[in-house]
Amino acid sequence: MNVILFGATGMIGRGVLRECLRDESVESVLAIGRSPLAVTHPKLRGLVRADPTDLSESGLDLAAYDACFFCLGISSFRMKEEEYRRITYDLTLAAARPLAAANPRLTFAYVSGEGTDSTESGRSMWARVKGKTENDLLKLPFEAYMFRPGIVQPDRGIASKTPLYRAGYAVTAPLFPLLRRFAPHLVTTTGALGRAMIAVAAAGPGTADTQRILRPRDINRVGGQSSRGASDLG
Repeated sequence: MNVILFGATGMIGRGVLRECLRDESVESVLAIGRSPLAVTHPKLRGLVRADPTDLSESGLDLAAYDACFFCLGISSFRMKEEEYRRITYDLTLAAARPLAAANPRLTFAYVSGEGTDSTESGRSMWARVKGKTENDLLKLPFEAYMFRPGIVQPDRGIASKTPLYRAGYAVTAPLFPLLRRFAPHLVTTTGALGRAMIAVAAAGPGTADTQRILRPRDINRVGGQSSRGASDLG
């Protein structure tokens, strides 16, 4: 597979990138973002753009890519709905629409969040915006999968860039083994998330139509199986 990755410098994006570089089914990765990558690899190419979702003048052959893993995101803390929507909805669809037009067989994996409001009518602002984003992605003519990871444990040396989040992970790290054992519906890891994205893309178009929204338990199951076949996705 040839993969486009958005958000490769964030905690989740770095975890997804790591799994892509390790997986033999991924032939190449194009990481598009605002900042240069801190890692090099023979099958990795970085593209730095002020607006990473503007693909109109990039000179890319979008039809040559089999999957897009969209890991860009921002916290809604202290943000007004208009600004959060611009970053969360507008930027995501700006990238997704040309990809869908270029290759309807492309797999688009979107990192959303547990608690997303698919009705778009609840009281939680972030959940409504995420719900609108998910719903409109699912309407596009490509293979779209919504990943709602819940609590994400960074693993294999991955860490958040936000100091407050890093401190929180350090304090709560001893609890993660208990959470994974007794509440698998709440927690996953950056590695499992990356492997699950690769798995749904490797399964191919039309093979996993019964499950387009993956929650932590689903991510752990599919990610634990790496990139096998469609039987792991239903």
